[in-house]
Amino acid sequence: QVHLVESGGGLVQAGGSLRLSCAASGRTFSSYAMGWFRQAPGKKREFVAVISWSGRNTYYANGQKGRFTISRDNAKNTVFLQMNSLKPEDTAAYYCAAANVPYNQDLSTLRWVTEYNYWGQGTQVTVSS
Repeated sequence: QVHLVESGGGLVQAGGSLRLSCAASGRTFSSYAMGWFRQAPGKKREFVAVISWSGRNTYYANGQKGRFTISRDNAKNTVFLQMNSLKPEDTAAYYCAAANVPYNQDLSTLRWVTEYNYWGQGTQVTVSS
C-alpha cells in the first residue's frame, strides 16, 4: 500500500516556476515507478512525466521535456516536478501516481492512467496570463 500526498501548487504568473512535491508513505516506495499527471476542467487526465525506481530514467509527454523536470529522492520517499516557463495552458490539477512495475519497465508504457496503482489527491496549479 502506498499513500501519496501532493503539495506545492498555487497561483503563478506566466513565465514563472513551481516545484511540486509528492510525499509517499510505505516502505516500498523505491520499488515503484512514479508519474505525474494533470487534469484541467472538462478534460481528461493527461500524462506529464514518469521516473523509474532508481531515478536514473525519465520519460516525458511531448512538449514537456525542457520545461518540466521530474526527480525523486528515495531516502525521503518523495518525487518532485519542477515546472519552469509556465503557461496559462498548464493550469490544471496535478496528480502524482505510483506504478507497481518491474525496475526495467519501458517508461513509455506508463503514459496511461490505467497503468498506475495508487494516486494522490492532487494539487492545483493556476497560471495567470
